[in-house]
Amino acid sequence: MVTGLWGRIEQQDFRSRIRGTLLGAALGDALGAPLAGLSLDAIRAAHGPDGLTGPAAAHGRRGRVTAATQLTLFTVDGLIRAHVRRDTGAWHPPTDVHRAYRRWAATQHDWGPDERREDNGWLAQEEWLYARRDPDRACLTGFGDDVLATLDRPKNPAARGAAAAARSAPFGLLVGWEPALVLQLTVECAAQSHGHPTAHLSAGALAVIVHGLIRGDSLDAAVQRTLGLLGARPGHQPVTDALQRATSAVTQGPPGPDAVAALSPGDAAPEARDATHALAVAVYCALVAEDIAHGLRLAVNHGGDSVAAGALCGALLGALHGETALPPAWLAELEGRATLLELCDDFALEMTQGPALHGPSASAAASAPGWLARYPRG
Repeated sequence: MVTGLWGRIEQQDFRSRIRGTLLGAALGDALGAPLAGLSLDAIRAAHGPDGLTGPAAAHGRRGRVTAATQLTLFTVDGLIRAHVRRDTGAWHPPTDVHRAYRRWAATQHDWGPDERREDNGWLAQEEWLYARRDPDRACLTGFGDDVLATLDRPKNPAARGAAAAARSAPFGLLVGWEPALVLQLTVECAAQSHGHPTAHLSAGALAVIVHGLIRGDSLDAAVQRTLGLLGARPGHQPVTDALQRATSAVTQGPPGPDAVAALSPGDAAPEARDATHALAVAVYCALVAEDIAHGLRLAVNHGGDSVAAGALCGALLGALHGETALPPAWLAELEGRATLLELCDDFALEMTQGPALHGPSASAAASAPGWLARYPRG
């Protein structure tokens, strides 16, 4: 896909894949939420021998999402703002994404939107986002101040969990970027909360795989390209090994809970789990999925991080198949669906029609006066 040649068909396909990626991630997040912290035996005791087969109540009702989806929304918001701010010459996407995460952090302690904040834009005015949904501690501490971390001096250098990866699918939607740049941006932004290479390189791997799928690669080809890019990164071996285990598991027997359990040690203490487990489960389940619902059910029914594995698998399958392949009955109950769709379409507009929406000249900005109110440059 070449962003300089946006025909109608290309724009429609791109929007469908954006929606598929973000809605798919949210569906996987919501499906895994009721299973958080449960062993496979406990899941089966609660939901039957086949485990959870469809949406169940979490945080008060069916279809509710967790902090993983909240942060994914703010990732998209930050990426749009970065492209809008390019008009000013202040082109530093990690800063804009970090500012977006700071706006998310406000939703975790404020009662509701603060209308005095002129930089909020429209997303931070969405009242349903002002709710704590099991946020990862590293995210709360990482986004607790305005200090911008670097890969040399990351936040929470011991944090190995999958929360950074679970919010990172939107970086893969930057189809006009080279894969190496997508990887670099993703790991820089992941290191704002999860400083261990296992965590931020897992986030980068997820984004690069999504990037390949959006550009039309097969899932296997996207994984192989990602392995090639990871090889040059210090500390890549655990992530590389996880991806290789996932692809090898496809040929080692029929898909099922045993295969998933081998990729994610559900009996390990929470502190012994890391992002590579969720990444391996997500890639394996996406590779063997008969359809999106089957892949997501497989991804969440294990004793590891069901939320992250579901979100990652949903992003992969949504990017691969587009929004029309998502299970409609699950979508109908998904919390925040209207917000997700609006943000998806805004991202597609910015990536394909940005110069018509805003620009360094006053005449370009005047062509869409509401855009800069939605996505302020400040």
